[in-house]
Amino acid sequence: MALASILPETGLGAADPNVFVRASGEDLQLDLLVQGARCAGCLSKIEKGVGELSGVRYARMNLTTGKLVVRWRPGMLKPRQIVETLERLGYPAAPFDPAEAKAQEDVEGRRLAMALGVAGFGVGNAMMFSVPVWAGLFHQEMGEGVRTLFYWLTAIVAAPCALYAGMTFFKSAWASLRKGKANMDVPISIGVLLALTVSIYETAIHGRHAYFDAAVSLLFLLLIGRYLDHKLRASARSAARDLLALQAATATRIDAGGASESVALRDIVVGDRLVVLPGDRIPVDATVEEGATDLDVSLLTGETAPTRAAPGSAIQAGAINLTGRLVIQAAARSEDSAVAAIARLMEAGAQSKSRYVRLADRAAALYVPTVHSVAALAFLGWLIAGLAFPDALMRAAAVLIITCPCALGLAVPAVQIVASGRLFKRNVLVKSGAALERLAEVDCVVFDKTGVLTHGRPRLIDPDRSLVDLAAPLARASRHPLAKALAAEAGPGPVAAQAREVAGMGVEGMIDGRPARLGRATFVGAVDPHDSETVLWFAVDGEAPRRLCFTDELRADAAATVKALLARGLAVEVLSGDTTLAVRRACEGAGIDRFRAGMSPVEKAQAIDALITAGRKPLMVGDGLNDAAALAKAHASMAPGAAADASQTAADLVFQGQELGVVVEAIDVARAARRRALENFAFAALYNLIAAPAAVFGLVTPLIAALAMSGSSLVVTLNALRLNWVGRRG
Repeated sequence: MALASILPETGLGAADPNVFVRASGEDLQLDLLVQGARCAGCLSKIEKGVGELSGVRYARMNLTTGKLVVRWRPGMLKPRQIVETLERLGYPAAPFDPAEAKAQEDVEGRRLAMALGVAGFGVGNAMMFSVPVWAGLFHQEMGEGVRTLFYWLTAIVAAPCALYAGMTFFKSAWASLRKGKANMDVPISIGVLLALTVSIYETAIHGRHAYFDAAVSLLFLLLIGRYLDHKLRASARSAARDLLALQAATATRIDAGGASESVALRDIVVGDRLVVLPGDRIPVDATVEEGATDLDVSLLTGETAPTRAAPGSAIQAGAINLTGRLVIQAAARSEDSAVAAIARLMEAGAQSKSRYVRLADRAAALYVPTVHSVAALAFLGWLIAGLAFPDALMRAAAVLIITCPCALGLAVPAVQIVASGRLFKRNVLVKSGAALERLAEVDCVVFDKTGVLTHGRPRLIDPDRSLVDLAAPLARASRHPLAKALAAEAGPGPVAAQAREVAGMGVEGMIDGRPARLGRATFVGAVDPHDSETVLWFAVDGEAPRRLCFTDELRADAAATVKALLARGLAVEVLSGDTTLAVRRACEGAGIDRFRAGMSPVEKAQAIDALITAGRKPLMVGDGLNDAAALAKAHASMAPGAAADASQTAADLVFQGQELGVVVEAIDVARAARRRALENFAFAALYNLIAAPAAVFGLVTPLIAALAMSGSSLVVTLNALRLNWVGRRG
């Protein structure tokens, strides 16, 4: 039976949900693309509503992709009931298609771009008629009839453009008012609609003042910021998607007869036997059955040194197989892997941040009822006092025009644009204004070690040039990170003849006709009681083994950065997945007393949660895949430009270069920006305290009100520019 015949109102066409049902172990599973879910409240409503259906064992919604996964016991539920339930909840659904999900994600972006284009068209063409009118008002060269004609021409262009472009704000304002709240879009919407209404009235009675151009110009400027904010949020929403992309799209499965076949990641089930070749990523969490290798787990755990995997070892999805062929047995499905768990943690953190109330909306909560109550009382008061209806309306309009939220609306964006520009010159990318506001509030800083406090690249300590040159031909034949560091130190050159990598041990080959080995102590015949992961041994036939030591150096300004943070009253600690010895050494060099080592991604996220529960507002600075969930959960977060894509996307700010001191500068600028924003709010409040009574008592005309409104916007903009003139502590 076609879904359209079941639910004709859903617009899902002829897609039959039964066709898309597949087995998932003992259960049945249906993947749906849900439209309209944008926040944690939507997610909870959907999961609870579907989860209460008879037989449903699992209902998980992914806000990042819009994908809802539902599993239920066979015979207990019909697929159409799930779609009907979602429809009743107000969320249309269709069978999940990644391409369609991507298309749906950018619908808002296209709508904003169209609104911005229409507003820009309206501004440009309205000015053709407004500028001559302005000249006529000041020089008395334009008669009443010509002025009225020009106003009508302006209305024909500007009014439709303003109504179309303003729908973004009108819908948001109405949704906010329906919930009994008032966001910044409420005064903007009222101001625009009132300006258009008063302008049409003034034009109809041949008045001297109309504000069509002001209404559409305000929308044009606000839509520029709204569109840029959308693009930044769209980038942030891709964090979990980037993370899940680290899982292989396909895997090689060994069937019951021993033959190999390529299968999609989603088709792998627990117990499947898979082959992973050197250079490939581990597709799912698994246990090693055959083979031995070194695994690069730096993005998962933060450990700089590879880890050894042998039969019986538990390995995680996303790790890179460096040296040997493995046969593994799947221990979890792809959606239950460690990487998928980190993605869910990131999504939860992003949803938590989305509940953060921005300064502008806090101010709007006070501004809207106060100013509009004054305007309404002024209108009613003058009517009672005997003033004619048009005159009472004009005084109320003057109140709303002179107190138009332009200054309030620009108070924060102007500051954030200047602050973001200043940080951009220091190679720091700020992803959103809300990120700056949160950064100004942090009271502690949490660093990852590898790639943040340190460079994240092993470097040879006190290299013996003759030894480096001798061992380099073998190093160039290996994928091992320490061997790569040795090869980089030596520079370009030949590769050893007959080179062969021995999984988990090292590489061997012929150098100048003599057999040689590079790798672990036991592999080359050396005695090393510690068998350190940051040491390579080299031996040529007939000569004693020689040792090459490596280290991951601190950034040059790490200690100075920590000292500066402590001087600003911020607590500093380190959360790392690396070994205790390596973390302790780095913390001692940087002057940090508190640290925790050997932490998993989940433990890092839990540590950030614990800080937040304790009332702290942590800034997380991390670069690895193992930091992504913690970055998403922290009050504010930063990542270096060399970080994993998922970590960069989860972070609020991304900094380039080798200087860690930009973390301090970003905090200083954010704090200064917060002070400027509060100063702008104070000015806007003082301005309204003076301007509103003047408008109520008829002491200002609408033209003077418009000029005063523009002047207030100019003042807050100039105050924001002071961020470029103050010193570091500005």
